Amino acid sequence: MAEKKTSIGKMMIYGLMALLFVGLGGFGATNFSGGVRSVGHVGEVPISVQDYSNGLRNQIRAVEAQSGQPLPFQQAQAAGLPQQVLAQVVVATALESEAATLGISVGDDRLADEIVNTQAFHGVNGQFDRQAYEYALQNIGMRERDFEEGLRSESAATILQGSVLAGIKLPDTYVDTLVSFSGERRAFTWAELGPETLTTGMPVPTDEQLTAWYEENIADYTRPETKSITFAWLTPDMILDTVEVDDASLREAYTERESEFNMPERRLVERLVYGDDAEAQAAVDRVAAGEATFEQLVAERDLTLADTDMGDVTTGDLGPAADLVFAAEVGTVAGPAPSDLGPAVFRVNAVLPEQSTTFEEATPDLRDALALDRARRTIEQQAQDFDDQLAAGATLEELAETTDLQLGTIGWTGQDTDGDIAGYEDFREAAQNLNADDYPTVAELGDGGLFAMRLEEILSPAPLPFEDVRAAVELSFERSERSKALLAEAEALAEQLTAGKSFEDLSLTANTQEGLTRTAYGADLSADVLTAVFEMEPGAIRAISGGNGALLVRLDEILPADTEGENAQMLANLFGNQAVNDVSQDLFRALSADIQQRAGVNIDQQAINAVHVNFQ
Repeated sequence: MAEKKTSIGKMMIYGLMALLFVGLGGFGATNFSGGVRSVGHVGEVPISVQDYSNGLRNQIRAVEAQSGQPLPFQQAQAAGLPQQVLAQVVVATALESEAATLGISVGDDRLADEIVNTQAFHGVNGQFDRQAYEYALQNIGMRERDFEEGLRSESAATILQGSVLAGIKLPDTYVDTLVSFSGERRAFTWAELGPETLTTGMPVPTDEQLTAWYEENIADYTRPETKSITFAWLTPDMILDTVEVDDASLREAYTERESEFNMPERRLVERLVYGDDAEAQAAVDRVAAGEATFEQLVAERDLTLADTDMGDVTTGDLGPAADLVFAAEVGTVAGPAPSDLGPAVFRVNAVLPEQSTTFEEATPDLRDALALDRARRTIEQQAQDFDDQLAAGATLEELAETTDLQLGTIGWTGQDTDGDIAGYEDFREAAQNLNADDYPTVAELGDGGLFAMRLEEILSPAPLPFEDVRAAVELSFERSERSKALLAEAEALAEQLTAGKSFEDLSLTANTQEGLTRTAYGADLSADVLTAVFEMEPGAIRAISGGNGALLVRLDEILPADTEGENAQMLANLFGNQAVNDVSQDLFRALSADIQQRAGVNIDQQAINAVHVNFQ
């Protein structure tokens, strides 16, 4: 909840801490002490221009950290961030105003404790440092008296807020009712009717029926706003066949990667080190006698198996223990044997056989890797030339005629993720931000390719021509008609079930659910089925449309919620906490609104605009 603890003193402390951590000045707080000191008032209490500025800057930084991209101030304004921050600062100031009116304050001892315990004011020894305190305030242009008065006001406001929110407790009946409703279950029997159960085939739709369906569902066949984009692009795969790789390069690459192609026999080994040979031998004897397992030996040493894991090792990795370990069977414990850490016992978990790949066998993979790398280098070398030609006035079409670039077009709706170039995130992001006044420039693709694009026009949303979507209309219409026919078939069978026949009498495969809650979507059943069974009475039978077919459902029993088990207690805590939180928010909003209405809120738009200038 934004209102809960966003108050002036906290924001000042957080700002100071951030300033101190990034070098006492790099945080970017702006000092307005030379001019306007407030952006408005709540009653007689000023709304600090410094708090509004710092709050707005922090909010922008938070959005940037979440998105990983810079947030221009114009976009922040369009998203309403200044209004949100102003509302938060107004609420904080309103609480301070009310606390002052009620005479709530904190003593000097508590104020001193808060300052002394603030990390931003600690020195290298971890204790409060008077010079650090003075230096931190000096770097944001704030006097000690102003800071301490603001902190005192904030503490008083926190006391007021806490007194309003403390002790909220809802009646047990409220929580019990929620738990009972959420945990109540239904036992029911159901059978599915698929297209194969239809006794007659589906009639061929007429042109009139399809046209009517198209017009009734025109939103499904309407093209969204679309950017018509021309692009030229080049990827390593496009020029792979033109890249030559000579035999000398292949042999050089094979030599460099020989350790990948030719690997000696290895073992997956765990090692447990002991203080001396006697301890290690005793451990091996216990395993051999069946008195302990390797896992137990590890646990006795207060270790985990991860602490003993050596990974895959060769004989050269094991030193004097190599012969012993490589002679052991998989799953056995061997030892003791010397290691670089002392006497140890070993467990062999797997054998990785020797791997040998000749130059001739490795050549295809080597050629592909070298050709791809050279293709990337070729494109990288051409990129600047492409950009220079575009800057000099060359068109995408001209570049496609004289270079390896390939020309293409796309209707970009912002929903495209498939296809050739639309599969690249770099292209999708660029297409999303493309404007009419942007001229083509070269940009990179993630696989070493590049592209440039030009916006031709922006097409407004419009219905697609009927003939262009006729196949989709036919499929949708037939699916709807089949669903109606199956539902009618299910309703007829439901009447027979109600009359006394069983699912088996009607050659239906019955499925049972012993007890599902409202949110337990099991057995591939849709939410519509669960909604229906929770509306039914025991013994009732209903036909329900679902997916490509229909379902027959009979409610067998209503099962009460388990109100004593662990899950019930967890739900009770969840619902109770959520309800208290909701009531707290409502009370806080009511308090804030009441204070602002009684005290009066005045905002100085010129001061607000002056703050915004520093962000542009």
